[in-house]
Amino acid sequence: MRIVVTRPEGRNEELADRLQRLGHEVRVVPLIVLEPLADDPIDVSGYDWVVVTSVTGARELKRRLSGSPRRVAAIGPATAQAFGGADLVPEVSTQEGLLAELPRPAGRVLFAGAEGARRLLVDELHADFVPLYRTRQVEPDRPIDGDLVVLASPSAAKAFGALGLDIPAVSIGPETTSAAREAGVRVVREASTHDVNGIVDAVGAATR
Repeated sequence: MRIVVTRPEGRNEELADRLQRLGHEVRVVPLIVLEPLADDPIDVSGYDWVVVTSVTGARELKRRLSGSPRRVAAIGPATAQAFGGADLVPEVSTQEGLLAELPRPAGRVLFAGAEGARRLLVDELHADFVPLYRTRQVEPDRPIDGDLVVLASPSAAKAFGALGLDIPAVSIGPETTSAAREAGVRVVREASTHDVNGIVDAVGAATR
């Protein structure tokens, strides 16, 4: 089975290796790039919670961090690991899942993430928001030919949909599935856990 993975440069290695070990032919074709927005320090002093919802956001915040956060909430294990640990990692790796498990009242909250990120947590928690990076679509460096494509973010889903290719997709989660379908992509499986393990299991189910 020829599987196309579309994550940004530097984010495909583990997934590609896992899929290759299962006997698939993996084609790495990044469709998005992640661009940091600034380098100035971000002072987290005075916040009761700092919330990060992506690996890139966690890395960027850690790079620019000033002060020590009282408590950190990360959307999933990989995001927590990228930051160096977290006090809260929800069972369901979505903004809804994090919101459901965050103790209330949450106090003063800082949400650090992508430019244009969903505002559910910001609005529900009356959080301050700092954009750390932007996502930009890029043209593939070669024609995409495969039996299945893996979409691991709404941005990648939109970028793939813009190509107009008739390749079925596996999605990392509900937001990505929604973005893919809106872009005209046929999603055949959605990962039950929003991480590499979930993607690998979904690919396995889709290729049986």
